[in-house]
Amino acid sequence: MMTTLFFALGIVALIAGAEALVRGASKLALSFGISPLVVGLTIVAFGTSSPELAVSVQSAWNGQTDMAVANVVGSNILNVLLILGLSALITPLLVDRQLIRQEVPIMIGVTLLFTVLTLDGGISRGEGMLFVALLIVYTAFLIVQSRRQSREQQDDYAPGGDSEQSTWDAKLPAQLALMAGGLVLLVLGSNLMVDAAIVFARHVGISEAVIGLTVVAAGTSLPEIAASITAALRGQRDIAVGNVVGSNIFNILCALGVSAIFAPTELLLAPSMLSFDIPVMAVVAIACLPIFMTGNLIARWEGALFFAYYVAYTLYLVLAASEHDALGDYRFAMGTIALPLTAITLALITFRHLRRPRALP
Repeated sequence: MMTTLFFALGIVALIAGAEALVRGASKLALSFGISPLVVGLTIVAFGTSSPELAVSVQSAWNGQTDMAVANVVGSNILNVLLILGLSALITPLLVDRQLIRQEVPIMIGVTLLFTVLTLDGGISRGEGMLFVALLIVYTAFLIVQSRRQSREQQDDYAPGGDSEQSTWDAKLPAQLALMAGGLVLLVLGSNLMVDAAIVFARHVGISEAVIGLTVVAAGTSLPEIAASITAALRGQRDIAVGNVVGSNIFNILCALGVSAIFAPTELLLAPSMLSFDIPVMAVVAIACLPIFMTGNLIARWEGALFFAYYVAYTLYLVLAASEHDALGDYRFAMGTIALPLTAITLALITFRHLRRPRALP
């Protein structure tokens, strides 16, 4: 009963925290002349990724290197497939051109860098320092770039409705209080739900490895889920998509970077993660580019495709962990039917976009 109560309290805290964070972030963007896209890529993304940072650093410090890395890898896969999938199912998401031209390629580059650095079986302290240095440079670049935007460009980002009116949250202290309170509630809610979910998972006999890639990863991503879905419902499309892209960049550069710095030893990775989960994360990141390019829109059918693949990925992890008899047939169906069809679809989407005549300036 107490576990169920904590789970319910976690849901309430997440909903309230997401609403406060998104409202405060969008108002702060207007107050400082910074686009909501940059706020989503930095403040919201970094704030909602704080559970990943806390869990990965604590796990690395305790010598649980598999959990430290699995949490980030699982969260990045979930961010794209589940969060963007659900958000696009709620309402088609318009994708800002800056995301397509700059942020998504950066996310892909960071993901591929991480993939290459793990080929030796782990992440060293020096590589962790490299990640943190890249995060500092990236964040500073975003802020400087946004401040240089023209006022007309910033007005294009401005949300409609009462956001332009003089309200109680038009003042800086109220905006900072909303964001701080929202982050506290998001972290508190996610912790309550993670603890409850782990109890449920262990009760039904799910292994620690699967818990790390699914339950813990999903639990630490609950702030991103709540923030992006709330932003989509409120029409804050730049925050909804920017939060996911920024969180994926933050998870690798900060959560893994700091974990590698403070870990007593090198972050060693399990062979299964090197051969399956990390390649899946890289493919998912790369798949964002052709889907985002199609009309600068994530359509509902594309959101459904993302969501379906997350369900398929999770099912594979459960079958593999339990060594179920159906694993061989499932792997064959995914490898010979589902994945090739998806690759062909993405290739056709990219080809049609490149062949499309460009509008005259």
